[in-house]
Amino acid sequence: MDWQLRPARDTELSPVARLRSHSREVGLAGAVVQGLWRRGVRSYLRLFHQLDVVGRENLPADTPYILIANHSSHLDAMSLGAMLRGPAARRAFALAAGDVFFGSVRSSAFAAWAVNALPVWRKRTSSKDLNGLRERLEQDQLVYILFPEGTRSRNGEMGRFLPGIGALVAAGPVPVVPCYLEGAYACWPASRRYPRPGKLRLTIGAPLEFSAIANDKAGWMEIARQCEQAVRGLKG
Repeated sequence: MDWQLRPARDTELSPVARLRSHSREVGLAGAVVQGLWRRGVRSYLRLFHQLDVVGRENLPADTPYILIANHSSHLDAMSLGAMLRGPAARRAFALAAGDVFFGSVRSSAFAAWAVNALPVWRKRTSSKDLNGLRERLEQDQLVYILFPEGTRSRNGEMGRFLPGIGALVAAGPVPVVPCYLEGAYACWPASRRYPRPGKLRLTIGAPLEFSAIANDKAGWMEIARQCEQAVRGLKG
């Protein structure tokens, strides 16, 4: 194996700026905290939600790839992240709403250090930001956890997928793995402050690839359509 040394992407950033940066590196301390967090989340999901994962064999053997799913609860990202194992778990970043999870230093620290989230600002994420996320996904062999609806459902029904997912994968080699999570809305809808016990079932579908679709707005819309169709097709 050929090893290459390079400076950390976030070396020049201040501690606070690093929390909200798409260039943030995990580091040793972060890896320890996130490992403990994943272990705690897995125990919680097993004890209180009896999380059942179907189709784990559909996960690619190697990174990079993107996990997508329907979005109705804060349990969604926890469930997708918890079912990953090995290097994929350590390389996984959840793409989270910046206005929700990165509004203050305290919430940014939790999102960065525990959840390993990267912010996506709903009203000011630029094409440059998306290109940077795409470049890092491929170069660093990461896993992104992404909810293409852009926000949690307020009634439990899946909404239309937005084209941002297309900008990350169009005309490229990175596969997209569709997932469907059942039970999360009943356990922890957006209207509740805290979750309640209830069973969760996560179904993982076959990976999708979009190397033949043009990297333009029409291509992004088509990718969003295909991804939405694949996720809907997993609903029990």
